[in-house]
Amino acid sequence: MNDAKTALGQKILRIKREKGLSWAEIAARLGHAPVFVCAACLGQMSMTTETAAKAAALFGLDAGEAALLAEIPYRGSLPTAVPTDPLIYRFYELIQVYGTTWKELIGEEFGDGIMSAIDFDMTLERQPDQKGDRVKLTLSGKFLPYKRYWGSSRAWDFAILDLELGVGGLAWGRGCAFDIATGMPQCVYDMIHC
Repeated sequence: MNDAKTALGQKILRIKREKGLSWAEIAARLGHAPVFVCAACLGQMSMTTETAAKAAALFGLDAGEAALLAEIPYRGSLPTAVPTDPLIYRFYELIQVYGTTWKELIGEEFGDGIMSAIDFDMTLERQPDQKGDRVKLTLSGKFLPYKRYWGSSRAWDFAILDLELGVGGLAWGRGCAFDIATGMPQCVYDMIHC
C-alpha cells in the first residue's frame, strides 16, 4: 500500500548518505523536529506542500516525488507482525514486558483511555554515561478518554436554552442534554421546523 513512499524513502536515505547530512541538519533546513522529518522522509508522515518543496530542493527530487511526500501515507512500516531487526525488536519487547504496566499506570493517573499517537511529540537524545552512552526517548501524547455512551433507552433531561426564529419557518435552537446520572451537559445545535 505504501510502496511508492517506501521507495522514495530509500532514495532519500541514499541521497542523505551521499550528501553527508544528519537528520538534525535536514530538520533545521525544513523547519520541523528531527523525528517528524525522518518519519516523513521514510513515508510514515505527510509533509505540507511547502515543506515537501523544501525537501525536494534539498534532495534534488522531481515534482511528482515532492507531491508524494505531501500525500497521506498508509502507516505501518514493518514487513512482519513481530519485527526482526534487533533495534526495532527491543521496542516490541518493551511493549511485551511493560505494556500492561503502562496501561495500568496510565489508567490510574488519567482514567480509561489512550495516549494519542496523532496529537503527539517525540524526542530522541544521547545521554553521556561512564558505562556507555544511553538513548533517551521521550514520548508525549495527549490523553484521550474513552467516550461512554448509551442506547436510546437512556434517560435524559432536556432543556432548550436558546431559540431564535429563522427564515422560512425554521428555528435554530441550542439545547443541552443533561445526563441524570452525572449531571454533565452535552450541548447540541439543532434545527426545528415551526
